This record gives sequence, C-alpha cells and structure tokens, in this order.
Amino acid sequence: MLKNICAGLVGAALLTSGISSYVAAEQADHVPTFADMSVQIKEPTMEEKAAAIAAGQAQVAAQQPKAEPEEKAAQPAPAPAAENKQEKPAPVETEKQSQERKISINLAARSLALFEGNKKIRLYPIGPGKASTPTPVGYYKIESKDYNPTWTDPATGRSIPSGPDCPLGYRWMQIRGNYGIHGTNRPNSIGHYVSNGCIRLHEKDIEALFDLVKIGTPVEITYNRVVVEKLDDNTVVYYIYPDGYGWQNLNVEDVNKWLAGYGVANFVSNEDIEAKINASDGEPTYVAKVYPLYVNGEKMKNKAVEQDGVMYLPAIDLADAAHVNLGWDAAAQKLISTLGTAPGVDKKDVLYCKAADAKTLFKLGGTLDNNNYVMKFVPVETQETVTTKTDEKIDATQKIDHSAEQAEAKNDAKADVKKESKAEVKGESKQAKEEKTK
Repeated sequence: MLKNICAGLVGAALLTSGISSYVAAEQADHVPTFADMSVQIKEPTMEEKAAAIAAGQAQVAAQQPKAEPEEKAAQPAPAPAAENKQEKPAPVETEKQSQERKISINLAARSLALFEGNKKIRLYPIGPGKASTPTPVGYYKIESKDYNPTWTDPATGRSIPSGPDCPLGYRWMQIRGNYGIHGTNRPNSIGHYVSNGCIRLHEKDIEALFDLVKIGTPVEITYNRVVVEKLDDNTVVYYIYPDGYGWQNLNVEDVNKWLAGYGVANFVSNEDIEAKINASDGEPTYVAKVYPLYVNGEKMKNKAVEQDGVMYLPAIDLADAAHVNLGWDAAAQKLISTLGTAPGVDKKDVLYCKAADAKTLFKLGGTLDNNNYVMKFVPVETQETVTTKTDEKIDATQKIDHSAEQAEAKNDAKADVKKESKAEVKGESKQAKEEKTK
C-alpha cells in the first residue's frame, strides 16, 4: 500500500532498504526544500519488518516505545552514494540536558541562534521561506534528526542520493510536519527568502548544529525587525532589519519601547531612530554601557549609563535616595540641590548628572562592583584646616599662645627706650661742651 504524506514526516518513513526517498514537487530548474516535496512510503509487510529489525537497519514507527531510544553519534559528511541513516532519538535521561539548549530563529534577521541557558553560543545565517510561502512562527522542538536524505523528483521518479547534487544537503532536522532545518547545495541562497517554508543553512553550519542539539531541543521561530542585545561588556547594541514579509511596520515609539527595556531609550535621539528605521540595514548601532544602580544597598528605578566615556546618573533617583531637594535651571543647564550646584543633562525629559558631580550635589560617591554601579554617602569632614605659606596644616580650632611674642615685643620696646635715652644723654653732653667753649 502506498501512502502520501508531507515531506517533513521523515521520522515515519521506512523502506526495507533503510533509504528514505524524498519526492520533489518541482522540476530541475528549481531546487526545492523539503516544504516543496511529498513522500511516498511503502508500508512494510510483517516479514519485511522482522528482517529490518534483525538487520538493525531501521525502526518501525508502529513498534517504537514512548521512551526515546539512545541517539546515534553524529557522522561526518559521507560520499554522495552513501545510504541514508536515520538518527535515533536520545534516551529519556538526557532530555533535561537537551532542554538546556534552545534554537532561536528570527526570520526578519534571517539568522539562527543557539542558546545555552541565556548565553548565545552560535549564530548562523539562514535561508527562510519566501514571502509567498513564509516559514511559520511559533514554538516547536526537534522531532527527528536524519543523515544523508535522498531526494526523488516526482515528475521523473529519478532519485538523487545524498551528495553534492542533493538539494537537501547531508542533514535534516524535523521541527513540525513538513518543516525542518536542513543543508543545501545552493549556498548562494543563504541570507535570502528562498524556500517554501523550511530553514536552509550552509552545509558546514547544519553539520555543526546537528552535533550540538538533541531530539527534543526547543525551537523558537519569531519575526522581529528590532533586535536589542546586551554584550558581555554591558554595551547595548540594536539592529533594525527590513520587512521581508511585510508583517511589521515600525515607528519611533516602537523602537523606544525596545530600548527602554535595556535602559538606554533616553540616550538615542528620536531623529537617529527615525533614520535607522528608514535604513533598515540590519547593521549594529552601539548605544552605551548600562549598569544597575544601587544607592546604599537600594536598587534605583533607572540605570547608570556610560556613553562616550562619561558615566551618567539619574539625578531625581539620587536626590530621592539622598533626601535632598533638587531644582533644574533649564536655561543654564544646571542642577541645583540644597548641597551644591553642578552641570546637568536633560535626556528626553529625564535629568542626569555626571558621576563626578554626585558628591557636590548629593554627597554620594560610586564605583563599579560586579557589573553594578554602587553608590554610598561620602563622609563629611568635621575638622576645618588652614594652609600656611609653607603648606603646613594647623588646627584652626586650637587656641594659639601669644605670650612669648608679647614678651619679645616688650623686650624690644625696652631696648628702644634705652637707645633713645643714651642718645639724649650724648646729645646733652655735646651741648655743654659747646657752651664752655663760648
């Protein structure tokens, strides 16, 4: 009996020879994906089932247990004439490990990312579905993994075994029905909307990914023209991609909402966002480094933002935390607190001060600590000091004893009196001699 099913149902396909045959729906001038194809599968007889099991070449779908059998080790790309071999699912005990990794596909960005937890460990360019046959968005999982698929042209019945002429490449991973992730013999199609719904990868990329994921690995497919990321050094970068499917119109407010989630919306002008939407070139724009902000152990609503080497702090947050009244002189661009005055910056109606001015305005000092910006009150100096001409500091509150200076002055005065007396006596003697002479 012959049964027609979708091309993606690879896991159910079984021929007694152990070779899965994929029948394309289009002729030779078009190289199809799995979504272009249908499959004819011959239901094996009981004798054929017994022979296949005894030979260890295949598993019969109807006899498979619910628990997934052990997954075969990945194999290198074979010669073109090599037989197809279907990888068996991973054992149940490894399912938890497979869930630690996740495939995330962004159709607008035409990229596939592999995450381990929250960390992106691989990023590959892809060729998703055409606008007329788009790849469906949603949440799926790897349902089967196959080596060396063979493609059969339905118009001629001619089969192309796994190899350089096979349009499916050397690896196939089913994600739902007739949709899957696979290789291609048309590497120039990667980066374009080209398939009938499947995800194409460069051969080296699909073989690497094939070895990194297991059956059961989650697959998330989205269509997001705006992508915002925080790099390992805390730099926030954003991208805007073209609307390949015509599904997502963007405006400045939409992009601001994405940037606000990372604490940098106030550090990108609306004019710059508008220009980036118009370009939609998918190129990165680096905004600033962002750090959670703490004052005396309390987390602030807004973040500390370092842009162009300057650390900016949300002034209102700091004023509230320091219990200090704060005013704003818009004309002079000055922040005025009850403790001091310093330059400020108005970024989309949010006031910021520079970290260097926080001590003047709020008596707060800060430093980076484990990717957080931590601020504490700066101790106030209680003892005033004065500087002498020799830069010697003395205690201004200490009473100075002037008795020695006063005694010295008295001695000097007495000496002056004695000198004057002697001068007068000498003068009188001279006058007496002159009178005698007369």
